[in-house]
Amino acid sequence: MNILAIDTATPVLSVAVSAGKNGVRYFETAAGNRHSEFLPEIIDYVVKNAGLGPMDIELAACMRGPGSFTGLRIGFATVKGIALALGIPMASAPTLDCMAAPLSFWPGIVLPVIDAKQHRFFTALYREGQRLSDYLDAGMDDIIRRLEGAGGTGPGAILLTGPDAPLLLSELGSRLGEGILRLDPAHSGGKARELLDISSKYSILDGGEAVRTGPLYLRKSDAELACESARLGTGKGS
Repeated sequence: MNILAIDTATPVLSVAVSAGKNGVRYFETAAGNRHSEFLPEIIDYVVKNAGLGPMDIELAACMRGPGSFTGLRIGFATVKGIALALGIPMASAPTLDCMAAPLSFWPGIVLPVIDAKQHRFFTALYREGQRLSDYLDAGMDDIIRRLEGAGGTGPGAILLTGPDAPLLLSELGSRLGEGILRLDPAHSGGKARELLDISSKYSILDGGEAVRTGPLYLRKSDAELACESARLGTGKGS
């Protein structure tokens, strides 16, 4: 099956295409907050490089979240548009699952990390490819409690990955001590390739289902919280 996968969940934008006998083509770039600007050209480049035309794509996949609110919306909008235009199904997979997937060989705990700001992190605990916790919007105390509960605080037991793994590494290291934490050398890379591999494990949606689906948000965006705060402030003053 010819699959197009895009990862817009973090500042590293990545696109991958699986093209049957032609193999996998992949491209990533540090997009910052310019995903919508770069994405169409990158998709066109990767699809052509795979020896395909737009009509050859049979499934389009994106990250479900958590991640950048704007990035996730751009990813869903792009994949929905492609799916509807070509009459093909779409799929989405949780971002943290894609980050942890290539590290299933690790014997201890794998902790993918996205900075959720305000001293909190989007994360989940994995062991040997299996998720052990919910998808979390967690502070440091909660993360440590869950690691201790999972038996993940022995020497070299925890492998951190994801774009913000170094931030959590520095904060956790002062609390857990030396020798417990390891940093994935490929922690900062995009995960569109992993999305290709696991997208078929999740619901593949057609037609109206695809239109109704949306990102996994573990919290409201700053803009939504600001609007709620403004409404509450207005209500109190009336």
